[in-house]
Amino acid sequence: MSLDTTEDKIDVREGIVHSAIPADELARLSDDVISALKTVYDPEIPADIFELGLIYKIDIEDDRMVKIAMTLTAPGCPVAGEMPGWVENAVSAVEGVSGVEVSMTFDPPWTPDRMSEEAQVAVGWY
Repeated sequence: MSLDTTEDKIDVREGIVHSAIPADELARLSDDVISALKTVYDPEIPADIFELGLIYKIDIEDDRMVKIAMTLTAPGCPVAGEMPGWVENAVSAVEGVSGVEVSMTFDPPWTPDRMSEEAQVAVGWY
């Protein structure tokens, strides 16, 4: 029995994003960005936007620019024009962040199942 050593090896690290930011600083930045997001509330729901599941993606780039993809509970939300500015202001205040870019998406649409248990308790659904 022979082993075929010409087989392609799978690199388990493929798809992992490597950062020039030291791991401990990246962890602190991530925690601080999430903490900042938790200070922004949907005015119609007594829960913060992070726990509501309105934040779809947070990218912290090597230059410490933070890019956030988020949604709203509904496309016709009365604060649709203001919410991205609130998010940008909150995250811009985090020490070490060089800038913030907030993009809105409605794909996939938000549904209440994106809410954390904390948010469900806050709105009385748990």
